[in-house]
Amino acid sequence: MKDRKIYCLNNIAKVGTDHFRAGYELADSMDDAAGVLVRSADMKEMEFPKDLRAIARAGAGVNNIPIDRCTESGIVVFNTPGANANSVKELVLCGMLLASRDVNGGIRWVKENAGDADIAKTTEKAKKAFAGHELAGKSIGVIGLGAIGVLVANAALSLGMKVYGFDPYMSVKAAWNLSPMVNHAESAEAIYAHSDFITIHVPATPATKGMIGAEAIAQMKEGAVLLNFARDSLVDENAVAEALKAGKLKTYVSDFPNPVSAQMEKAIVIPHLGASTEEAEDNCAVMAVEQMQDYLDNGNIHNSVNFPEINLGRCETEARVAILHRNIPNMLSQITSFFGSQGLNIENLANKSRGNYAYTLLDISHPMPHDVVEQFKAIDGVLRVRRI
Repeated sequence: MKDRKIYCLNNIAKVGTDHFRAGYELADSMDDAAGVLVRSADMKEMEFPKDLRAIARAGAGVNNIPIDRCTESGIVVFNTPGANANSVKELVLCGMLLASRDVNGGIRWVKENAGDADIAKTTEKAKKAFAGHELAGKSIGVIGLGAIGVLVANAALSLGMKVYGFDPYMSVKAAWNLSPMVNHAESAEAIYAHSDFITIHVPATPATKGMIGAEAIAQMKEGAVLLNFARDSLVDENAVAEALKAGKLKTYVSDFPNPVSAQMEKAIVIPHLGASTEEAEDNCAVMAVEQMQDYLDNGNIHNSVNFPEINLGRCETEARVAILHRNIPNMLSQITSFFGSQGLNIENLANKSRGNYAYTLLDISHPMPHDVVEQFKAIDGVLRVRRI
C-alpha cells in the first residue's frame, strides 16, 4: 500500500493516531497531506491542496468545515457520531440536576461564608434558600433520538422520569437501542406540551436553525427547563431570554457560551464541555483515524457527511478504483462502458448516491494505468478518480 501523510489541524489524541498502520506519517503542514484530522479549528476559509482526499472530524458537528466546497472538490468528509455520546449524556444529566437544585447557589454561599466560625450552624438556616426538586416523577422530552438522544432517554428512565421521544428520522440502530418504555411523541409540539424538561439532540442544519423560538416556547409548560447540548444555533436565544424574564421558562441550560447566553438571567451556561472527557477525545480520535485509513487504503466510506456509505472490504484483485461523481442519469453506464473500452474487466462494483452526488467503487482484474485515470477524469460529472 502507498505511504500516506496526515496533517493534524488540532491536537488529536495519540491513542487515535497510533492506529495508523506503518507507512503513515504525521505531516507538519497540509500542503502534501492526503488527509486532515480536525476537531474544532475553523476550516471554512482555508485553501485545500489538490491532493487532499479526506477530512475527518474527531466529533459529530461539522459546521467548521466547508462541506459544499469539499464535495465539489471530491474531498470526503467524515465525522464520528456516537463516539462522544456517553460524555455528552452525562453532562445533560448534570445539567438537569443543576437546574432542579440550586447547587451552584449553595456552593457560592459556602465560599462567601467560609470565614464564619459557626458556618455549620448557619448552614442549617441558609440551605432553605437553595432547596429544589427531584428528577424522579418529572417528565422529559427528547427531541432527536440519535446516539446521544437515545442514551439520554434511557438514562432518564433509570432516574424515574417519564420520557417522551420525538425523531421522525430515527435509524433502525437507534430504535433497537431505545428502551420500549420511552413514549413516542408524534410531533415536537407533543414534546412541548408534556415535558418539564426539554432537551434537543439534532444536527445544526439550515432546516433546524432557530427551531426553538418564540412559537415553540409558547407551547411549552409553564416553568419548563430547556437544555441545549447540541448547537446554540438551534435556539433563538433572544426569545429564550424573554421567556426566562417572563417566567415562562424556569431555566435555560446551554453548553455554548456566546454574548447572548453568557449574560442571560436564569441561565446555566457551561463552557462547551459536552465532549471534553479523556474517554470521548480518545474514542473520537480512534474512530476518525480508522474511517480515514479505511477510505485511503481501501476506498470504503463509513460515516461521511457528504458522500454515501460503501464497503467492499479489502481489495483482493489487482486494483481498485474509487470514483466520486455527480448523481446524474447514465453515469454508471458511462463508467462501465469506459472500463470495457479500455479492456479492463470489472470483477466487483458498488454504486450508491446521496442527494446530488454519488460514489462508485470497482475492483478490476488489471492495474489501471495513470493515463487511463486522466482520460476518465474528462467524463462530465466526474469529480475525482483515485487508484487504490
